[in-house]
Amino acid sequence: MGSNQTWITEITLLGFQVGPTLDYFLFVIFSVFYTFTLLGNGVIFGMISMVPRLHTPMYFFLSHLAILDMSYASNNVPKMLANLVTQKKSISFVPCILQTFLYLAFAATECLILAAMSYDRFVAICHPLHYTVIMSWRVCTALAAASWGFSLFLDLVHLVLILRLPFCGPHEVNHFFCEILSVLKLACADTTLNQIVIFATCVFILVGPLCLVLVSSTRILVAILRIQSGEGRRKAFSTCSSHLCVVGLFFGSAIVMYMAPKSQHPEEQQKILSLFYSLFNPMLNPLIYSLRNAEVKGVLKRILWKGRHV
Repeated sequence: MGSNQTWITEITLLGFQVGPTLDYFLFVIFSVFYTFTLLGNGVIFGMISMVPRLHTPMYFFLSHLAILDMSYASNNVPKMLANLVTQKKSISFVPCILQTFLYLAFAATECLILAAMSYDRFVAICHPLHYTVIMSWRVCTALAAASWGFSLFLDLVHLVLILRLPFCGPHEVNHFFCEILSVLKLACADTTLNQIVIFATCVFILVGPLCLVLVSSTRILVAILRIQSGEGRRKAFSTCSSHLCVVGLFFGSAIVMYMAPKSQHPEEQQKILSLFYSLFNPMLNPLIYSLRNAEVKGVLKRILWKGRHV
């Protein structure tokens, strides 16, 4: 370490670098998407909280997913929106590291919650007679708590490994938020250990749960084909297909982002991928679950009908 190096106190987020006119256009579009994200997930969470018939394990995990999506988007999007309409696109170092930590924590927790939701559907369809015993509230609470706790522990490991590094420049991050791979480029030391831990975490948090989801989905598909009732088959398939849509969108973009060779996706493509699971995926989740789930649609229609006649 040379004595002439200066330590970073402020970081410039370069964002999309598309020009002022397009910046304002993106601000309007992303503001609408962000509003829909908060509104859609807020409605899902509110319905699950207020309607007793939705107090089941599946909707318990769905309420956690709604909280995660609102938190995930709120961690990244507001700063991105502010940078689109201001000349000063900087963020202090400590808030930047905090943004990185929260982004990793919410993303890892969502992976595990999605895996828990897949296990819940597997038990419900493949072992319906034992469902209430296997998926008791104690088990559901333990799975949710373990998902949050383990994710926070893993991300504390990342945080410690990041903070041990000396950050002395450059002062620019070619991203719209403090994404971990972009932040590591600011370090003036070897980041090999960080890269190895990130890859190992991806194997555990992304590949592991995805394999569980695929195995349970295969078992579920076989069980659905054995259902004699056409109505029961449609209901089971509707519930599981909506979950698979969410899993495919989230896990697919994350695996491409963090596990594909870096030469396969330049920095601008990384921004699009990050935007997809920071904004688009949280916005689409409530739409997928409400449009593909007859029970949610039924509850929503009844709430709207009552509101119309109040």
